[in-house]
Amino acid sequence: MHITWQCKKFRDMSAGEMHSVLALRAAVFVVEQKCPYQDPDYKDEHSLHVMGWLDGELVAVSRILPEGVSYDEVSIGRVATSATVRGTGAGLILMDKTMKYIEDHFGKVPVRISAQSYLKKYYEKYGFQRSEKEEYLEDDIPHLDMLYRG
Repeated sequence: MHITWQCKKFRDMSAGEMHSVLALRAAVFVVEQKCPYQDPDYKDEHSLHVMGWLDGELVAVSRILPEGVSYDEVSIGRVATSATVRGTGAGLILMDKTMKYIEDHFGKVPVRISAQSYLKKYYEKYGFQRSEKEEYLEDDIPHLDMLYRG
């Protein structure tokens, strides 16, 4: 399995690429996780989009938000992999690529995330640590505030 990786600014993405991003996020967050929410939140246009393509199909995605868009720090959001690649290590590669693109574009900086609680150990592999904030519900799903110190 060979996934081709890209990182693009919103303005450099084609309509088809953005449609694929929105479709994958809807498949994972809305359909699989049964969480109806307003995905287009006007943050995509300020973000870098990490995309993993397998045989012309988008199978992995994340977005990198500059500081000041969601948090004071650079942040990562909308991390999703297609069910077709789960269990193959694609999600681990996605985070490796995302962290590398952050370093390439912003340097070694702190990164804040709002992580689904069950993914705590996944993000700890990349140096994220849970903050002192209590677990909270976001779209009725338990979340944790986590910080990578750079």
